[in-house]
Amino acid sequence: MVRKLQAEEVYKKCEHSIFDFETTEELSPLKGTIGQDRAVASLEFGLNLPAKGFNIYALGEQGTGKMRAIRTLLSEKVKKEPVPPDWCYLYNFKNPDAPVAVSLPAGRATEFQKDMENLINTLKVEIPKAFESKEYDKQRNKILEDFQQKQREWFSTVEEEAKAKGFAIRKALAGLIIVPVKRNGEPLTEEEFQALDPDTRKRIDELGKMLQDKLDDVVRAVKEAEKIVKDMLARLERQIALDVIEQPIEELKKKYSFNEKIVNYLDAVKEDILNNIQDFKIQEEVPAVPPFMKIQREVSFAKYSVNVLVDNSTTEGAPVVYEPNPTYLNLFGRIEYKIQYGMAITDFTMIKPGSLHKANGGYLVIDAMALIKNLFSYDSLKRALRSKEIRIEDVWEQYRLITTTTLRPEPIPLNVKVILTGTPFLYYILYNYDEEYRELFKVKADFDIRMPRTEENIKKYAQFVSLCQKEEGLLPFHKSAVAKIVEYGSRLAEHQEKLSTQFSSIADLIRESHFWAKKDGKTQVYEEDVNKALEQRVYRSASIEEKLRELIVEDVLIVETSGRKVGQINGLAVIDLGDYSFGKPSRITARVYLGKAGIVNIERETKMSGKIHEKAVMILSSYLWSKYAIKKPISLSASLTFEQLYEMIEGDSATCAELYALLSSIAEIPLKQNIAVTGSMDQKGEVQPVGGINEKIEGFFELCKIRGLDGTHGVIIPRRNTKHLMLKEEIQKAIKDGAFHIYAIDYAEEGLEILTDMPAGELQQDGTYPEGTINYLVMKKLDAMSELLKQKEKEEEKKNEK
Repeated sequence: MVRKLQAEEVYKKCEHSIFDFETTEELSPLKGTIGQDRAVASLEFGLNLPAKGFNIYALGEQGTGKMRAIRTLLSEKVKKEPVPPDWCYLYNFKNPDAPVAVSLPAGRATEFQKDMENLINTLKVEIPKAFESKEYDKQRNKILEDFQQKQREWFSTVEEEAKAKGFAIRKALAGLIIVPVKRNGEPLTEEEFQALDPDTRKRIDELGKMLQDKLDDVVRAVKEAEKIVKDMLARLERQIALDVIEQPIEELKKKYSFNEKIVNYLDAVKEDILNNIQDFKIQEEVPAVPPFMKIQREVSFAKYSVNVLVDNSTTEGAPVVYEPNPTYLNLFGRIEYKIQYGMAITDFTMIKPGSLHKANGGYLVIDAMALIKNLFSYDSLKRALRSKEIRIEDVWEQYRLITTTTLRPEPIPLNVKVILTGTPFLYYILYNYDEEYRELFKVKADFDIRMPRTEENIKKYAQFVSLCQKEEGLLPFHKSAVAKIVEYGSRLAEHQEKLSTQFSSIADLIRESHFWAKKDGKTQVYEEDVNKALEQRVYRSASIEEKLRELIVEDVLIVETSGRKVGQINGLAVIDLGDYSFGKPSRITARVYLGKAGIVNIERETKMSGKIHEKAVMILSSYLWSKYAIKKPISLSASLTFEQLYEMIEGDSATCAELYALLSSIAEIPLKQNIAVTGSMDQKGEVQPVGGINEKIEGFFELCKIRGLDGTHGVIIPRRNTKHLMLKEEIQKAIKDGAFHIYAIDYAEEGLEILTDMPAGELQQDGTYPEGTINYLVMKKLDAMSELLKQKEKEEEKKNEK
């Protein structure tokens, strides 16, 4: 049954009486979230279940409060959880390219770092002191003196024997040699030696060879003794250094005895210091050399330092990390380099942490789209969650032509709950196309864009206004302004019994309303300020809408709003620009002619029609055949099109309008052009609700208003869309004054009766429709067309036979 809607049916007001305050200054700010019970329950479930793979994807449209809900839940939950341990990297004395990862209780890593700094700084002072002590000099001198004494004795024995036999020891390039001498001690020359008789020369040669052998034995003995002396001096230095370092290192080992890795590390530190005592001795200043000269070895104590990767000394409860830019390096850490003498060098102290390190033992929140956009991040995160460890790697290494030497830090065990936030579209893409995702993110927290418009939720809306007002220092909002914001929430939700949960849009309206109120010098925000904010928002965004409307008014785009036309009707569409959407009236026409082609959708033939629209035309065809081909088949060729349409068309909201244009063309009954139509339809003729109903009605109203409302203008909509109406105040007034009408229908034929002022007619038992009805005229015309087509076919057959 057709219902003409009243003004109060097209808009649901929020009465001021529901509020027990005058301004939001009296209200306590909102705590938690509104209308997201299902999503919050899912979050709590995922956060409290420690099992592997129960990470969370919080899905919802932008501005539905995902981050606020996550922050609120985590802020309370983490306080009750233990603080995770610190992590640091230590030098690996056995394999310097593989730094050792060490875990320490919260706050102890920096303590250990300071202990090692103090130890090395102390040794730098105490070891040189020990080597400057009298005791060290005494022991060292004794070793050297004993060696020198033995050396003198060995050489003296050989020298005396040589002297007694007429020989002396002399230095040469090859070392010490035995040479014959004269009585005055001068070496015998070659001429003098050759002048001697053969027996004498032979005796001198034999004695010289014997003495040289003895001298060589002494030289070898001295060299062996030198090695022993060096070893004795090294043992002495080691013992002196050990006396200095043993006690402080043992104290540290006792202090950190609970950690086996640190105990082993301290043993390695002690051994390395003892093996490199020279590094701790006072070094003589070496004159500066030009850069192009050979690079001298630089003494570095960095290997004894502690690289604190994660310091939880100031953390309260479990850590929560919100990573806004989840690049691979930001998530997994990096190994930095510094340029020295034209070369890139690094060491374990240049290992830097990522978000996973900081969130380890707690929670990591990442935007899913940002994660997927960053190369390597998504796959590496899944790998880390599967293996439960964090590896710091050079991911570009596999793409280089030449492999470079770098560090391979020991992996750190991972225990983190990851929360992804994103759109439903991205969630279902990942869920359906990535099997690993399904195994790792098993908890779905679905944030709805609407919630029931109950008294409780309306009051929470008011608290949300209070929250924005107090957090941002805005003017207090009067209850009339709050009521208007609640009504805008219903408009945003496109439902009289719902409120939008897209609080980012609500917050923007709150800020804009404050701006206009403050600009007018007010101390509070009132209803008119909210209205002005909404009007100005439309004004800033409606330039394209106004240009299209101008084209219609100027008859460039033809849309008639008066009179009657056969086979022509005004349909309603919505143009969505992203930040703004508006209704656009469109002229739909139908033409009928003899033939068997059926209904031809011109948009489909020109590939300007989407699948949903194509389906709608097929449903229309099914309805037509089931309605009028009851006793005998009908033959029909017809075309449908949206006139002056220069873009793709999608959706089924024009099905009713297309049906009316088609029936009008068949029966040659004119349709009212002052009434526009929107509504989908099933095969039985039942009218189904459509989207964008408010924008469609307002778009046609604005056009009619410009041309002059005369009381005949209106819109036909599905009755099931009545609850979605939240039309602006100007239309409410026009309806109340009888200048504009909205007709709500359940069946397609009801709209046809409005457009033609004729009864549709019900099917009788004999399979016909009553005379004087639309259906009767349609069926009669279709029968006539079928008969005429048969006659034409027979005539053609006769011609062919002749």
